[in-house]
Amino acid sequence: MTVASGAHKAGQIHFDDLALRKHKYGFAASYGQSKLANLLFTLELQRRLQQAGSKVRSLAAHPGYAATSLGTKGQPRVLVAAADLAGRIFAQNSERGALPSLFAATQDLPGASYIGPDGRGELRGSPTLVGRSAKASDLTTARRLWEVSEELTGISFEL
Repeated sequence: MTVASGAHKAGQIHFDDLALRKHKYGFAASYGQSKLANLLFTLELQRRLQQAGSKVRSLAAHPGYAATSLGTKGQPRVLVAAADLAGRIFAQNSERGALPSLFAATQDLPGASYIGPDGRGELRGSPTLVGRSAKASDLTTARRLWEVSEELTGISFEL
């Protein structure tokens, strides 16, 4: 099971600059790219598992907006206070944020399924199947990213 995020919708895979050294690096750009890559990974892994005749399934889930202290260490107090206030208004607690991952791990779901909260904007709610962006459904990009990853790591997929 791969953890993704609704931020994948803003992601862009820069094959010419996967580490975002040439593009202007920013948290949002790098996070969006990484979460889009996670969904593409899930898609391609599922394709390869099916091709190999495996019964193993590749799934993804996102927690929605879960109020945690992740990402606040070392941040200005005003930013932490604003994030805390937004979390109290819009987020669900961390236990509820874990439910989509638990749902994905325990339910009999089709391969490449994507689970998230069922509430408005997928910010909070009960786990359900959710959609992925067109970019996160692109089989050609998924395959290409997988192949580039194999080249960069020197590790190939073999069943």
